[in-house]
Amino acid sequence: MALVKVIEVIASSEVSFDDAIKNAVKEVTQTIKNVDSVYVKDFKVHVKDDQITSFGAVCKVSFRIDEEKRNQQH
Repeated sequence: MALVKVIEVIASSEVSFDDAIKNAVKEVTQTIKNVDSVYVKDFKVHVKDDQITSFGAVCKVSFRIDEEKRNQQH
């Protein structure tokens, strides 16, 4: 049986929502392996002087727990 864990991350970009999501995946995969999917829960923008200054994405990242490491913990 596969065990899947879900974490929530907030990522941002000065370019676009798409870039913010890519930044989330890039950062998460530096420390977490076996990422299966990213569910974008919410979007937001920061505004200054009537202009959008950054784009944000709240993401739920799902990843499989390594079966071998799980067995070592028992």
